[in-house]
Amino acid sequence: MDVYEAIKTRRSTRKFKKEPVARDALEKIVEAGRLAPCGGNSQSTRFIVIQNGEALREIAELACNAFARMEITDNMYKSMLSIVKACKKGFFAFHYDAPVLIVLANKIGYGNAMADSVCAAMNMMLEANELDLGSCYINSLHWLTEEPTVREYLTKLGLGEDETVCASVAFGTADTTDGLPNRNQRKITGNPVNYID
Repeated sequence: MDVYEAIKTRRSTRKFKKEPVARDALEKIVEAGRLAPCGGNSQSTRFIVIQNGEALREIAELACNAFARMEITDNMYKSMLSIVKACKKGFFAFHYDAPVLIVLANKIGYGNAMADSVCAAMNMMLEANELDLGSCYINSLHWLTEEPTVREYLTKLGLGEDETVCASVAFGTADTTDGLPNRNQRKITGNPVNYID
């Protein structure tokens, strides 16, 4: 798969099979993230690769409880509103029960923290697509990076005291008939472009 094809056919997967991701594929995905561009070649993005089932369940439960305690407001971001409502109704696994969740963190106060981390996330999602694996970019832990119970647990998993969660990405085999992720090209109706010639 060439790069443009990987970009054009990458779609979010929100339903995964329970099977683990092969170690060699996971290492390729992580390495693709580590090769991403970063401001001043800082290489400060931390990758916390969670594939332990108990850890995935624990972080999902802590996140769901935190979201369920949130007050719904009129101007709440649409995706957060959906998650908060789902968590208030009962358990909702923000990572869609994927067998792998990679948390990307970076230094607190570092101006390129989010940009560097998101570049790494995109590289990993494109590599997953090439490897016939599904992926989904997730903001939930970024929104909860200062929530005490979530932060304490992430610290146990390797988050530094001087770091903030910028993003996370779920990975796994898509729960489809053939196990391949949806690769239907989406119709672009926004993202305006101005060419200045």
